[in-house]
Amino acid sequence: MAIRLSSILSAKHILRRSNLFANQSASADVPKGHFAVYVGEGEKKRFVVPVSFLSQPSFQELLSKAEEEFGFNHSMGGLTIPCREDIFIDLASHLNRL
Repeated sequence: MAIRLSSILSAKHILRRSNLFANQSASADVPKGHFAVYVGEGEKKRFVVPVSFLSQPSFQELLSKAEEEFGFNHSMGGLTIPCREDIFIDLASHLNRL
């Protein structure tokens, strides 16, 4: 349980450090209980996902990769996840069913 809790806390730490929450205009249209991410290898597409994704190991892995690749300051002004859009959509669909 401690390992899982530490993973969730780490994911929340990444989100807090990202510019997503520092830029209020970018998060104004995000419903409560959700957050925005930018996904893609070339042109980035914006997705709004539920906070419950933070507790999922597969999503935490994506956040770790985003931290490694982009750090916490990115030109998009939000959290950017470095994966193909179709892979992210498949993952998000799977996580929504859990």
